[in-house]
Amino acid sequence: MSDKPVSQHLFADALARVQAICAALAAEGQWPAGIDFSRVVVEPPRDASHGDMATNAAMVLAKEAKVKPRDLADKIAEKLRADDLVAAVEVAGPGFINLTLKPQVWANELLTMLREGAFYGKSAVGHGAKVNVEYVSANPTGPMHVGHCRGAVFGDALCGLLDFAGYDVTREYYINDAGAQVDVLARSAFLRYLEALGENIGEIPEGLYPGDYLVPVGQALAAEHGDKLKAMPDTSWLPIVRAKAIAMMMDMIKGDLAALNIRHDVFFSERSLVETGNNKVTETIDFLRAKGDIYEGRLPPPKGKPVEDYEDRIQTLFRATAYGDDVDRPLIKSDGSYTYFASDIAYHKNKVDRGFFDMINVFGADHGGYIKRMQAAVKAISAGKAALDIKIVQLVRLLRAGEQVRMSKRSGDFVTLREVVDEVGSDAVRFMMLFRKNDAVLDFDLAKVLEQSKDNPVFYVQYGHARGHSIFKNAREVVPELPTDNAARAAWLGSAPVERLTDPAEMDLLKRLALYPRIIEAAAVAHEPHRIAFYLYDLASEFHALWTKGRDLPYLRFIMTNDAEITRARLAMVQGVVSVLASGLAVLGVHAPTEMR
Repeated sequence: MSDKPVSQHLFADALARVQAICAALAAEGQWPAGIDFSRVVVEPPRDASHGDMATNAAMVLAKEAKVKPRDLADKIAEKLRADDLVAAVEVAGPGFINLTLKPQVWANELLTMLREGAFYGKSAVGHGAKVNVEYVSANPTGPMHVGHCRGAVFGDALCGLLDFAGYDVTREYYINDAGAQVDVLARSAFLRYLEALGENIGEIPEGLYPGDYLVPVGQALAAEHGDKLKAMPDTSWLPIVRAKAIAMMMDMIKGDLAALNIRHDVFFSERSLVETGNNKVTETIDFLRAKGDIYEGRLPPPKGKPVEDYEDRIQTLFRATAYGDDVDRPLIKSDGSYTYFASDIAYHKNKVDRGFFDMINVFGADHGGYIKRMQAAVKAISAGKAALDIKIVQLVRLLRAGEQVRMSKRSGDFVTLREVVDEVGSDAVRFMMLFRKNDAVLDFDLAKVLEQSKDNPVFYVQYGHARGHSIFKNAREVVPELPTDNAARAAWLGSAPVERLTDPAEMDLLKRLALYPRIIEAAAVAHEPHRIAFYLYDLASEFHALWTKGRDLPYLRFIMTNDAEITRARLAMVQGVVSVLASGLAVLGVHAPTEMR
């Protein structure tokens, strides 16, 4: 996306007008100077019957202004009634202000959509701030499974959303290549190496990885080293096999991610933090110790459920409770090795040292207990200057026609991401993984996502885009001069008499379209890409409903053979729908097909 200037969307424009009125009242001496207007919002009312927009200005400013909220609301409302956008103003309840806009406002916003095309909804709310999003970070011990898939899609869609909202995004993958699990991987791969040399290895022992995805690793080792590794002690072959296995597993993982159109900017190795002569974990512990955040002490026994890293001994502890955690945290195990948490602190200090003060981590369902300690660590290493938001992605239950699917042909004990993508396609996987809030368990039914019905959200949204293009194709029989190129068509329709779009169903669709820029900003600030998926489904639903109405009520048809002007106006509306659907799908990394079979 280019650096085309971002124009102010309708809700932002209305907010600026409300804030200007508040500033004018302050200038008139009606309340103390220097009041902060940042808490003022303009948003759609919860009940559409209350109008088009609502503002909390009087409610949040009344205390500082030393005025009753209702009295302040009346003063703001009086000035809003003179605004050229506003048809009606109502003060409700204790001081909420509801606005109804003039009909031409929505028609003018449609022309803005046509003029801006793919840039409509693009925001500057991020102000170019650097943000590091770490997601996937699956252990490099095998192919990605369907559980990894949801975090991968969520993280990637969040990056797309933040990028569209004006942030400078870095997509990062943390390779856990320093723990005991990669030594287990190496020993598993060594068996496959022996197998490649012709030995009968029998059944894979308990505790090792049995999947046949390690067969190619064994074959590669045999091709590269012959039988030389057999004669070496395990202390010699282990690092050789481990490095090869990790490299091949990461190539496999990158391929799995590419099948979902996911590519990271940075792959950061955990092992690089503890390399001999460059031990960043030790450096980080020394850094925190100098600040008084590390001490030697004994933790009290945990209350209630057991704590996995509790040891009743004098040990090296991070003073996590000073930064909002429930308990101080151990950094060194009884065998002298670092805890995972110690490495994670060093890793996040590395991020801060790289200039990232805005960080987002996407964690799996089993990492909920890790949130407070990591946020405490980030506060400590950055002197409170950095922020870490951790998004928990809940489990995925894979179903086929309502029956749970557990087994994989390839791995033996889990269904791989690639198997799911190969069966239903990346678009279905991406959209459906986002069509539920990240912290709720998701049922993913392989049969349902292939249905061509309203009950299949990804089909319904993509069909909305394809239907728009089908309407353009049919319209050329009536309007032969309608351009086929998307940009040229939008420009040609930019002079359509859109003021003729007056039917309530048409107005509702225009209002839904005009919500898009605000939805983008709100979703980006909240780090919630599912809001875009929900919005697109609602938009497609209204579009399909209007098309169906036209089939039953001929005067509402998009193409009116006896009225070229209303046809052109309605084609402009369809162009707005097509443009916004394509934009939102692109943010989520989903294709917008022009036809569907």
